[in-house]
Amino acid sequence: METIHRLAMKTCRQYADQPALSDGMKSFTFNELRSRTLKLAQALLGKGLTKGDRVAILMSNRTEHIELDLAIAMAGLVKVPLNYRLHPKEHEYILQHSGAKLLIAEEQLLGGIEALPEVIRVGEEYEEWVAAHPEEDPMVPVEEDDLFAIMYTSGTTGRPKGVMLSHRNFIAGALSLIVGCGLTQRDVMGHVAPLTHGSNFLSQCAYILGNKQVVFNQFEPKGFLEAIEREKISTVFLVPTMVNLMIHEPSFADRDLSSLRTINMAGSPIAVEKLKLALELLGPKLVETYGQVEAPMTITMMPREQLEHRPASCGAAGPFVDVRIVDEEGNEVPQGEIGEVICRGSLVMKGYWNQPEATSDTLKDGWLHTGDLGWMDPEGYVYLVDRAKDVIISGGANIYPREVEEVLNLHPAIKETCVFGIPDDKWGEAVFAHVVLREEHGVSVTEQELIELCREHLASFKKPKGIRIVAQLPKSSYGKILRKEIREEYRRNA
Repeated sequence: METIHRLAMKTCRQYADQPALSDGMKSFTFNELRSRTLKLAQALLGKGLTKGDRVAILMSNRTEHIELDLAIAMAGLVKVPLNYRLHPKEHEYILQHSGAKLLIAEEQLLGGIEALPEVIRVGEEYEEWVAAHPEEDPMVPVEEDDLFAIMYTSGTTGRPKGVMLSHRNFIAGALSLIVGCGLTQRDVMGHVAPLTHGSNFLSQCAYILGNKQVVFNQFEPKGFLEAIEREKISTVFLVPTMVNLMIHEPSFADRDLSSLRTINMAGSPIAVEKLKLALELLGPKLVETYGQVEAPMTITMMPREQLEHRPASCGAAGPFVDVRIVDEEGNEVPQGEIGEVICRGSLVMKGYWNQPEATSDTLKDGWLHTGDLGWMDPEGYVYLVDRAKDVIISGGANIYPREVEEVLNLHPAIKETCVFGIPDDKWGEAVFAHVVLREEHGVSVTEQELIELCREHLASFKKPKGIRIVAQLPKSSYGKILRKEIREEYRRNA
């Protein structure tokens, strides 16, 4: 039975002297990556960690992400990647909820986190820690259904949920991408999107195929276009916002992008007109995928040769899942009718960490209920029409209205709130809020005060772009706030 590290170690032996990893300042061959992985696995276990213990990672894009994946897998541990853009209070909750016993982090990202486990700081401390341990396989028994990662995604209750993913889940996702993107050993992978999210799943492909991986710490369109040409990058993961910024960069037409074969585009829907422009300028390089953290990346896949013919579709079922469209009772709806997208297979998570009720609500009879609404055509291609859980996707990042509403409701002047997504030319969607004030005498608050309140409690990208104070919010006969009606009214009047 295969695991992430066993696949990678085979590749490291096969391509020992070939380049494996670089970030513009340092680089490693596959043999050097293998050596560092063995030492790092010993270093992790030397901290007294045992199989199943959680190791949190808090850093921007760095080569350490790649070797930590392999070492954590080899040691039988569980990684907990933290989005460095989150608020310190959000980091603190995830660290406590996951029970992480060790945190490997950049020093500058630790500020504001009050409750910390033991910390290893990347840089000199990290390098000395790794170098002090022997280059030996710890021989921890790890199986493909063992837990490899807990990846946190915000829930509609406002509390993040830890998605439990096994070695099997990651390998199924990687094999799906290899097939769907037509990847080979000759590909050079560029990681410019966060390695805590989508780009990390593409990284798993490199462990299997033996690809060189080039890590970028941030996305800057002009510099990234230059890097594609300089490094001969052939495969990248990008969210639609990045694709849009790249093709509108003034230097785009002057760059030689002939090495670029595949852009795995995912993370949020893309407007059909923007997709058509991207296809016109880039050619058949885009492979669109749809997934969730609960079923990473490849619930559906849209092959590059089909994308221009079905620009409104997110693709057909990936190779390691079955996909159905069902009604509220779980019955499959006729083709062309809208229902909830559900899926099952080796791609689907094991459940939510320490949240059995949330797990049972989402996993029913082996099927993952995505909360997304869509329909399927006769050829099996899926078309998403709405997100039942009202998630706002801004620049590829998920923002759940309830998270923002809970913060707004902290202010004593607020009676009711409704947070929703509005169109945004740069980020796809932005956060907007309607609020109703309490009727008590002297109660008042300004839009800017509420935005500052959100800034104090949430990551910057989650704070509202705008807030409108209204007299009342429309409600159903059961008293439920009609978020969809509010969103549609806003768009009509925009």
